[in-house]
Amino acid sequence: MVVERIQACDETMAKEYDYLLKVLLVGDSDVGKQEILSGLDDGSTESPFCSGSGTAHKTTTILLDGKRVKLQIWDTSGQGRFCTIIRSYSRGAQGIILVYDITNKWSFDGLNRWLKEVEEHAPGVPKVLVGNRLHLAFKRQVAAKQAELYASRNKMACFEISPLCDFNIRESFCELARMALHRNGMERIWRTNKVLSLQELCCRSICRRTNVYTIDSLPLPPSVKSYLRSYALTSSQCLNTVLNNSASIAKNLKCKTTTSYHLKHSVRNGCVIS
Repeated sequence: MVVERIQACDETMAKEYDYLLKVLLVGDSDVGKQEILSGLDDGSTESPFCSGSGTAHKTTTILLDGKRVKLQIWDTSGQGRFCTIIRSYSRGAQGIILVYDITNKWSFDGLNRWLKEVEEHAPGVPKVLVGNRLHLAFKRQVAAKQAELYASRNKMACFEISPLCDFNIRESFCELARMALHRNGMERIWRTNKVLSLQELCCRSICRRTNVYTIDSLPLPPSVKSYLRSYALTSSQCLNTVLNNSASIAKNLKCKTTTSYHLKHSVRNGCVIS
């Protein structure tokens, strides 16, 4: 009887998510890493924060292409004396989010130190660059173009977010999760046998009849609007990628056909002249 209950509990726990990823938040102190964590839905039964060792831990679940991805997010303190924490917590990490404050140039300049630390102890792990406090853009000290160039140079995705407005937070975690699953070969598994959830079907139906800019006018709760914005942006990015790839393939085929046609007729003309 006890064994059956344990097995039933194990089956219930196993159905809570499809993939589990460990994510680290790194960056200087006072860049707003706690703000990012506090804005996420907590999926843990225990206390989400344990700051005694200089870290804060929180779990949340996101929906990615019909699969439930559970994220274990660890916030390492930005103070210099906690740099050794990265060495221990980076083991087994599948994703890194580097955070800076767009109103603090010093926090952006310090990214090189954190990037060097991450590359030393977690080489090859997918990374996302996040510029926090977009709602204070009137105090901006780091240009968006500068951050994009830095992210491109270091092969990272780049987002500017605002925990106060709940903007781009879920998008940044979804992109990191997608990169991590793709790196581990998981994307190939779920795309061959993809089952859409009721939530995603509803989002798809709503987004077909509206766009990102009119979602805020819908009579829906703020959390639902945030998820719809995330879904609409992600879907449009995927669609643009497919359309761009199709256009480039069609262009290449057209060029090849035209080239072969000219070569064929040039050979025939050469024979007539001779």
